[in-house]
Amino acid sequence: MSWTVVLKNYSEPNFMSSMQRTVQGDVLLHHLTQDESTLGDDLLARSGRTARTLVKEGPLRLTMLALAPGGELPEHSTDGPVSIHILKGSAVFHALEIDHALATNDILVLAPGVRHSARSAEGCTFLLTVVHTPSAGSPAAAA
Repeated sequence: MSWTVVLKNYSEPNFMSSMQRTVQGDVLLHHLTQDESTLGDDLLARSGRTARTLVKEGPLRLTMLALAPGGELPEHSTDGPVSIHILKGSAVFHALEIDHALATNDILVLAPGVRHSARSAEGCTFLLTVVHTPSAGSPAAAA
């Protein structure tokens, strides 16, 4: 993975999973083309999709996902806003009863709570950005 990390206020970097991937810091620089190779071809072949969390900082999540040819994401929603940026290939995202055909460099933004699904005939890689809303009763919600 290719990260350049500048940690100003953290005594130690915040790592995620056994892969020791830095996902928090005051400044994170990431080269997406290099990270695409870490998506896990075996999982992609078996399940039709795979993902890698790139940033997990407070409410912000950036995740790189890949759908295999014919791959699908079942319908779901999130409490925060979502952006989907197609990096390679194409996909159709279904939201609010409309099919949104996306190709390389297209971006789709969904409001909080919008149910959506996706499918890709040829396969694709995309960057998913989600801003999570703290749930009631969580320490973040109380702040």
